[in-house]
Amino acid sequence: MPTLPRLKSHGVPMTGISLPLSALPNDGEMKSGAQRLRSWEIPSTFHCSIIGTCLTAGELRQVLIKTGQDDARTATDHALHGCGVRLAGQRDQAAKLLNKALDKRHEASIKRIPRQADEAELRQIWRASFDRGDIAGPYWALMTHPGSTQTLIREIFGEVHMLSHLVGSASRLDIARLTQLEKDLEQARQKAARQEQRLKVAADERTDQQQRIRQLEERLIQAEAIAASIVRPMASRENAAALLHPDDARTAGLSQKIAEMEEKHEALRNAADRLQALNHALLRENEALEAAIATNPREHSARPSPPGPILYVGGRRNLFDHLRTCAESRNVDLLLHDGGMEDSTTLLPALIGQAATVLFPVDHISHTAAGILKRLCREQDKPYTPLRSAGLASFLAAISGGGADGKA
Repeated sequence: MPTLPRLKSHGVPMTGISLPLSALPNDGEMKSGAQRLRSWEIPSTFHCSIIGTCLTAGELRQVLIKTGQDDARTATDHALHGCGVRLAGQRDQAAKLLNKALDKRHEASIKRIPRQADEAELRQIWRASFDRGDIAGPYWALMTHPGSTQTLIREIFGEVHMLSHLVGSASRLDIARLTQLEKDLEQARQKAARQEQRLKVAADERTDQQQRIRQLEERLIQAEAIAASIVRPMASRENAAALLHPDDARTAGLSQKIAEMEEKHEALRNAADRLQALNHALLRENEALEAAIATNPREHSARPSPPGPILYVGGRRNLFDHLRTCAESRNVDLLLHDGGMEDSTTLLPALIGQAATVLFPVDHISHTAAGILKRLCREQDKPYTPLRSAGLASFLAAISGGGADGKA
């Protein structure tokens, strides 16, 4: 196929077109009997807008490949557009293929427009199509329609030309909005990952608490069994000996042994009671932890706020962020002090003055800090609650109304 002629000076992208009235033919020139116009019969001033509006880059690439231009397979969209504009002004077989592709692409729009329609009817058709966003098909159909006048073509061309500016501006705004949405999405993903990590920590602690509860229950059962097996046989033997030998010298020794066994039995009973109390505390903590995992955070936020701030003294600093998160989800105003490891104990009087109640884990606070804390609470008439441990479960049980291991 012969090399295509160079693009004329007026065949530039639409945003650079300045349309002189002399470039438009008169009404008689625009018509060719009752036949629709071909692209080479349309002034080249309009070729750029027709190719850019009425054919996609992929469709234009296929047309150029069919005309024998092998380099069209790898050409850029801009190069394809320039070649299509040049091809539209030729009167040869390649240009006929281009016209055929345009007619086929917009066949439905061409058939909807009556061939004998006058300028007023064509303008009405264009206005309706433009308002509903149907641009490409009606543009090609009206630019080639035998009834289109200079005035109508100038109006149609002008609206399409300005539309290209609006589309470019809207695209920039869409890109800005998309960038912001991507940033928001990334922040949401990071927040979800942090929440998932907190839930995993809570779930691991819940599993550890359940295992410890089972162990304590087993120890309690064993202790009760041992106490029963020791006390009952010994009491039976001592009673029988007293009946058989009421004056035996061993009576005093047996009485002493009975007293010792009763003391041991009482000690075992006290130990069993402590284990039972610890078991109940662990059960309350487990229930609070299960509620924290299963309950939607929004449900916590709907609950009424506690009567005042809570001061938490001691514990592990690496859990402070988790303590804050749990407190915020339950509308609890939480004050934190590490018990003197990094925070000065001179801050305690002011903090206790702000708090409605004070919590401290007995396994993660120094004796000195605990003594200062209790003394200040008594002086300021503030209640304090020792917690079984510095874990999240004990804290959750305390702020959820489940109680703690002891109170002032």
